[in-house]
Amino acid sequence: MPIYEFQCQACGHRFDRLQKMSDPDPETCPSCGEPRVGRMLSAPQFRLAGGGWYETDFKKDGDKKRNLAEGSSGASSTPAAPAAAAPAPAPSPAPAAKSGD
Repeated sequence: MPIYEFQCQACGHRFDRLQKMSDPDPETCPSCGEPRVGRMLSAPQFRLAGGGWYETDFKKDGDKKRNLAEGSSGASSTPAAPAAAAPAPAPSPAPAAKSGD
């Protein structure tokens, strides 16, 4: 059930109420008793954080899931190309030290 925020137009008292979407809004202010209560538009009080939140978990097998926790930092949706399979060159030997000078 969602939590709704209300404010009395007469006294300015703000209060929250846990109710079903189909329940009627309160008609009177619990503080002053005036019948001038209105529902406020407010932001939800939670944030999806962490690496486990995806745009949808019900995409087709061919579609790629987009991780919502990565944000809009412009991260590429394709993985980086793997390094070439060629062996690394052997390090060159260090020059010999001069003696006697």
